This record gives sequence, structure tokens and C-alpha cells, in this order.
Amino acid sequence: MSRRDAALREGFTTGTAAAAAAKAAALSLLGLPLPGLLDTPLPTGERLAVPVERVTPERGAARGLVIKDGGDDPDATHMAAIEAVVRLAPKRPGVRVAGGRGVGRVTLPGLPVAPGEAAINPAPRAQIAAAVQEALDAAGFAGGAEALIEVPEGEAIARHTMNARLGILGGISILGTRGTVRPFSHESWAAAVAQGLSVARALGHAEIALCTGGRSERLLRAALPRLAGRCFVQAADFFAFSCREAARLGFARLAWGVFFGKLVKQAQGLPQTHAREAPLDLAFLAGRARAAGVAEALAEETARANTARHALELLRGSAALPRLLRGLCAQAAQHAARFAAGEGADAGPAPGSGAGPGAGRVLARCLLFDYDGTLLGDASAGDLREED
Repeated sequence: MSRRDAALREGFTTGTAAAAAAKAAALSLLGLPLPGLLDTPLPTGERLAVPVERVTPERGAARGLVIKDGGDDPDATHMAAIEAVVRLAPKRPGVRVAGGRGVGRVTLPGLPVAPGEAAINPAPRAQIAAAVQEALDAAGFAGGAEALIEVPEGEAIARHTMNARLGILGGISILGTRGTVRPFSHESWAAAVAQGLSVARALGHAEIALCTGGRSERLLRAALPRLAGRCFVQAADFFAFSCREAARLGFARLAWGVFFGKLVKQAQGLPQTHAREAPLDLAFLAGRARAAGVAEALAEETARANTARHALELLRGSAALPRLLRGLCAQAAQHAARFAAGEGADAGPAPGSGAGPGAGRVLARCLLFDYDGTLLGDASAGDLREED
């Protein structure tokens, strides 16, 4: 973690919010004291003091409410009300966890939760059950309980997530393998990328198309019309992680669709291409320009450009630009193949990263789009030798 990250405040996941809400409801239902900061178990075995907003009685049950706090890495669920309705089950030991309003329902294979089930991932599901069980044990209650997780604004919040693309309908997912959120880790996005890849593979697709956002996805879809919609995944800045995850899941081919700034960073071999994590190396770009035949004076001017877009505008006047762009695409594709093979630093925080049983040789390709949507470059990893 960088010094900047160390100074920022951690938050907690929707899974931890649900676990604390459920434990608070169970404690209240059992007549036990309820502190304002509730000691809550995390999936890692650690503990976290979580603030409880309120607990209210509800027809033989109790409803706990916790406000999800993403810390200094807020996402779509930051400040969402996460609720848990707990009922005692005197004749049945154990804790059953279910999803109610605002919690999405899984409709496609390839996710950690089977189709038809509430989108509560295994780690937070176990975390919620463990939290309620702690309350039952504290009261000496011999039976079990049922915990229904609800998110009143979940359906609206889900519109700002990737859930619909993953076949999770009607609300958000309850997530969190560690229970806390590290500042600027963007773990929820990385987890969504991993799930998008998993769904595509479970549906039988052998090729995946990765892009950095909505606009690059639209252009990539137009460039690769033979691919089904589920084959397109917005992987944002997770260059190394997405390539490795694709290999782990057994994809035979992957393609990246990018704009010029991201292309240069991928050609540099940077595992994470976010502007905060990976500064653009214009000296690298100038060196590649020289190797492609760009005049020395223009290469030097490129090294002093203000932005990647500015550099591209400067280079448009060179007859060597097409060769330069093909070479950058080929170099980016080579790094994609290298990351897929498990080489180099891993920048992906989501679970399942790294080489695995399904990992193998992946044919990588990179497509570069101009800011007006024109395809400027298209090359595979094997093309690098002829462009270098």
C-alpha cells in the first residue's frame, strides 16, 4: 500500500454490513445488550467494530439496519441501508440466510451462486450466519435462526453496477471476501470483472473481449460482431488481472479494445493502467516512435507532449504513424499474453487471480480506436517481431 493509501480510511463491505445488521437484530430479539459499535466477525477470522444505525421489532422478528460505509473508496453501494430481518427457529439449529427485496437474484451460470438463488456470495453468507450464531451462543439459545437480507434501494443502486450484465436481476449483490474495503483498491470492480469472465466461460464461450469502458465496448462490439454480447467485459484498468483471470478460466483467445493513452500504458507492460497507479511514460512512447521511423525532431516533441492525446495529435503528421500504432498494439498484446501466462506483477485484488488449473496459452490481440471511433491499429502478440 502506498503512503497515500495508508493515510486513507478503510471501509467495510456489503457482506460485513449485512452481518452486523443480522447480529444486531438477533441480539435484540434475544434480549441482550446492543452496543452502538458492534463487534462483527469478518471472513478472514478478524473482527471489526461496525456502527449499527438501529434495530426495530417486527412481528415476532427484529430488523437491524447498518449503513454501508465504503471508506475512502466509495462505490455504488456506499451509504446504502443494509437491513437484516432475523427470526428465531427454536426447533431447527443453525442459521439460514436468504435474500429479500433489493438483493439481486442470479439468472445465469458461472457465478459463485447458483441460478435461482439470491446474490449473496459464499463468504458473506457464511459471515452472516457466523455473526447470528455468535448472538445465539451468547444467549445460550439452543435453536437456530433465519436471516433475511434486504436493501430497500437495492434495485435502484444496481443500475449503477454491472449486475444486469452478469444476469443478476432485481438488486445488488452481497459481496466481500475480506470484509473490509481498502482505499482505492476498487476490489468490487475487479470482482465484477472476474464474475463477468466466469459467466462468459460458463456459457461456453472460448474468446473474451476486454475493454476499458462503455465507449470502447461499443466500438469493440462493432469491430467484433461475431462475438456474443456476454463475451464483452468492461475490465477498466485491470490489465494484468483480467488477462490472468481469462487464462485461469480457460479462454483460448482474448482481445483488448483501447484508446491511445491506455494502449501506451499496456505497451509499457504496466499491470494496472489507472492514472494514479501508472503514469504515462512519454519517453517510452518517443523511443517507440523513433524505432518506427518517426523523425527525431517529432519524437523529441512527442516526449514533451502534455498528454497522450496531445502526443497522438503531434504524431498524425508522420508517415510512420501506422507502423508505430501497429507496433504498440502488438507490444500490448504481447504483454497481455505474458500476464495470461502468469508472468510479471499481478495488479488484481479480486479472489481467484493468478494462474490456475485452467490456465494455458492465450492468443492475445489489441485493437486501438481513435477518439472519433476509427480503428487505428489491430495486432496480435505474434506480430511484434515484424513491427519491432
